[in-house]
Amino acid sequence: MIKIHVTSVFVDDQARALDFYVGKLGFQLKNDIPLGENRWLTVVSPDQPTGTELLLEPSDHPAVKPYQAAIVADGIPAASFQVDDLADTYDRLTESGVSFTQAPVDAGDVRMAVLDDTCGNLIQLVQLKCVKPTDMRLR
Repeated sequence: MIKIHVTSVFVDDQARALDFYVGKLGFQLKNDIPLGENRWLTVVSPDQPTGTELLLEPSDHPAVKPYQAAIVADGIPAASFQVDDLADTYDRLTESGVSFTQAPVDAGDVRMAVLDDTCGNLIQLVQLKCVKPTDMRLR
């Protein structure tokens, strides 16, 4: 079995990213290890402290800026995070100053919204809609 251990988002400022992902989104710091001018900086969900880590990866590679600019211009989120109550999360984050590029909207089996992480990325928040066992289909 293969599991995702660490995944990353490129950020243009690791300190600002840490403040946003911990202070605004509510993740908790897992690793902060100096690596020259940058850090191995990971956060995790407080509900799953031993779960998948999100690496706040420095965006100093020359290919990153054009890539980020292109996907942001096209409205493509760099990552997707699940929430239990999108309406509540949207209200709480909006009140704390988080900027959304897409307000909550239905999209198939989820409700979703998209926010700006202030570090070069769009991030999607999703709430899974309840699916009754009788609605499930084998694929």
